[in-house]
Amino acid sequence: MSAQTIAANLLRLRKDRDMTQEQLAENAGLSRGAYRNLEKGRAVPRSDTLRTLSEALKVSVKELLIPVRPLERVRFRSLKRLKSRDQVLAEVTRWLADFTDMEALLGEQPKHVLKDIWRVLARRKRLDIPAIAALAREHFELNDREPVHDICGLLESRGIKVYSLQIANDAFMGLSVAEEDGGPAIIVNTWERLPVETWIFSAAHELGHLLQHLSAYDAVEEQEDREQEQEADQFASHFLMPEVIFRKEWDDTAGLSLVDRVLKIKRVFRVSWRTVLYRIAQWQPQDRRSLLWQRFNEDYRLRKGRSLLKHDEPYGIAREIYQDPMAARPVGVEPAPMEPHDFQMDRLSRLVRKGIEDEVISLSRGAEILRLPLEQMRELSASWIA
Repeated sequence: MSAQTIAANLLRLRKDRDMTQEQLAENAGLSRGAYRNLEKGRAVPRSDTLRTLSEALKVSVKELLIPVRPLERVRFRSLKRLKSRDQVLAEVTRWLADFTDMEALLGEQPKHVLKDIWRVLARRKRLDIPAIAALAREHFELNDREPVHDICGLLESRGIKVYSLQIANDAFMGLSVAEEDGGPAIIVNTWERLPVETWIFSAAHELGHLLQHLSAYDAVEEQEDREQEQEADQFASHFLMPEVIFRKEWDDTAGLSLVDRVLKIKRVFRVSWRTVLYRIAQWQPQDRRSLLWQRFNEDYRLRKGRSLLKHDEPYGIAREIYQDPMAARPVGVEPAPMEPHDFQMDRLSRLVRKGIEDEVISLSRGAEILRLPLEQMRELSASWIA
């Protein structure tokens, strides 16, 4: 056991749980001085101390012992500083290591499609963002009239790893990792207060970063770059809703009310009502864009008896909020919502099943990789059928 590894893990996990040294020491039955020596790497804990510390932190003993290799080529930015940032990066590092190990054990290391897209972008430097989105769809074998029915399956089928984390903070939507650190990988915040539509959009948003901003992947940088965030949003909008089919769906619903049109189209493309309205607003003169939001919100409030937006009434959304989409995080009501199973990654689970059935890994190792209790892993394996 490395004293420095245990010390680093204790510090990271304690801060993630917002505990003081005194609180953790008391919960683990240690004196503050004894605990401080462990967190400073001045001593190696006995096995029983490791057990009590793991119980106090609600983690496995193994999580205290495994060294965490820091990610370097990662884009992890948020509107404000996250206390759990180090813990998130540590969890992503472990997940990537487990995923890469399973691919190597089973000989399934697919080539990712982004390399082909990068080569085209290097030759054609003047493509606008809708054209970049169209190019990406072409390499993902989607035609210009085909909605993205399964964003996780689409990304995984082209060699991009996808993972979900639940971070109770709407300042952070997701992150992505370059191939040098085990990617390309996209990690999405699937906090229950964020609509599933936001999860889907965030995955496409991170794909936009991987294609447009790879030179900005640096773990040291923490603050969002407003221009790059807006470019990634624009990419996601056109990747999920190509202009040709979006305009056709909009024209086909011309006889419906504004609310019904937006809600129908959001279901077609599996996006938020906000995403639909933002696209429609781009067709309007600048001085009429805010009126579209006002009309939609007022119509919805009259029909449902409540507003969709958390901003002040009577018009729901102020001009400055509309003009700065990053200021309005999508926590709140999503009408006609998607369900969590609409954002379901499955490649790592499939690799784990194959590894267990081929006796390459044990059931307990499968539980570690999938972050499941052993009993739940047993139940999962018992449910597998051909």
